[in-house]
Parts: sequence; C-alpha cells; structure tokens
Amino acid sequence: MTTITIYKSKSGRFKRFTCSGHSGYAEFGNDIVCASISILVINCINSLEELANEEMSITENEEDGYIDCIFTNDINDKSKLLLESMILGLNSIAEQCGKKYLRLKIKEV
Repeated sequence: MTTITIYKSKSGRFKRFTCSGHSGYAEFGNDIVCASISILVINCINSLEELANEEMSITENEEDGYIDCIFTNDINDKSKLLLESMILGLNSIAEQCGKKYLRLKIKEV
C-alpha cells in the first residue's frame, strides 16, 4: 500500500508531504495505480518548483517508493492550488481503486 501524508499547520498552511510504499495493485512494472500516484506526486513537485518557484527540501528513495517534500517557507497561492489539485487526484485514485492500495492522511502539525 502507498501511504501519503499531508502535513498542515493549525491554520491550514501546507508544511510538508510524504509518500511511502508501493500500492501492490499489480506486479512491478505493471502497477497502474502506483504509476498514477507517482505521476501525480512527481508532477506536483516539478510544478511547485518550475511554475510556483517554491523552495523545498526533497528526499527520495525510488526503491522504497519514498518521497519527503518539506517546504522551507510558507507556500504561495499557486503552490496551494497545485497541492490541492494533487490531493484531488489522489482522492480519486483511492475512491476508484480502493483504500487497500492508497491511504491518504491529513495531519495537523
């Protein structure tokens, strides 16, 4: 299962998100759920950097399916929209494919 945790402040500001694990929907190389999750997460990170000029600290381990994205400053409105879009897509995957493959959590920090 892939677990994605979104960390927000008490005031609702995005602080960080992590993605860990492989969905287990199918064998490696044929797992369309894992591929879909990866595309949404990686595209969001790339868009945050290229389109919103966001400063982030990224740690990743492809073998473990691990990504940790920490925002070094308060994010701008473009970044917030990009993150909300990623969450929308991830929720759609969880609803269509089942929560046994993707777990999305929002935590207050």
